[in-house]
Amino acid sequence: MKKDIYFGTYTKGLSKGIYKAQFNQSNGHLSDLKNIIETDSPTYLVTSQKGNLYAIRKEGNQGGIAAFDAEGKLINCVLLEGAPLCHLAIDEKRQLLYGANYHKGEITAYQIEENDGIKLADLVPLKGTGPHQNQKSAHAHFVGLSPDRYLITCDLGSDKVRSFAISEQGKLELITEYQSISGAGPRHLVFHPNQKIAYLLCELNSTVEVLIYNGCGYFERLQTISTLPEDFKDFNATAAIRISQDGKFLYASNRGHDSIAVFAVNKDAQLSLREIVPCHGKNPRDFNLSPDQNYLIVGHQDSTNATIFKRDSETGKLSLVSKDFYLPEAVCIYFPE
Repeated sequence: MKKDIYFGTYTKGLSKGIYKAQFNQSNGHLSDLKNIIETDSPTYLVTSQKGNLYAIRKEGNQGGIAAFDAEGKLINCVLLEGAPLCHLAIDEKRQLLYGANYHKGEITAYQIEENDGIKLADLVPLKGTGPHQNQKSAHAHFVGLSPDRYLITCDLGSDKVRSFAISEQGKLELITEYQSISGAGPRHLVFHPNQKIAYLLCELNSTVEVLIYNGCGYFERLQTISTLPEDFKDFNATAAIRISQDGKFLYASNRGHDSIAVFAVNKDAQLSLREIVPCHGKNPRDFNLSPDQNYLIVGHQDSTNATIFKRDSETGKLSLVSKDFYLPEAVCIYFPE
């Protein structure tokens, strides 16, 4: 069965914007790559249940979000002065959209209107620093909903995970902050599908922090584990993290080592490293599991290829299917739900 797959990209080189392809779940093959929307650096995107697409947008010295209908026609966009966002999340129940801005150190909330366009509902500047040279100011890098529907954001610049209550109108109220290991640089986070656990990927020290989730936005650390081989001493920065639907395996990408780390999730929710496999490309900025969970697709920011792995559902391990599908400047790998 073929599934639609979308790609958000940078447009500094060969890419022209948002791409769409077909992924064949019977053999793991990608095909029919098309540039469906020409736009400047749509580095992250999400789709709604109605089929509308919301993507990061850059226009000159402004950045924000653009709303497109199911045919790719622009509905509207909301732009602010300064650098564009880096991550998005959609909230179907509240009809809200959330954004994280790395360079400006702020998070935003948008109402999705009746015509499926968007309007700004709230903007929250973040503050803080850390000991690493990349932590001179706050750097929001992730927005997402907790199982009990609080907004969670990762601040790479201050080693904090912040939790916000959300009003029906999209107003955000800070509830609490989790402090990660100093200099870790929290980047992305995923929740376990059926345990009160979250997995925090830290970019600057190449680790995953296993967090107990106590509800209402409160976290506490249970374990810290590296995404790298013990003998690797060169530069590395982690990028993306995913968990299998059955909650048995966790995956994280390494940029520098250019690999995917595979972890088994133990009964106590802590992690055991299973393997680290080369991703056959440069700078694996994002990856995703296929809807049937049988494949893992990797996109590379600095090489023009996507890599497909077959995933063993019993061991979690990955085996190479292909590494030569053309894909320029990939930053986001997205399967619409």
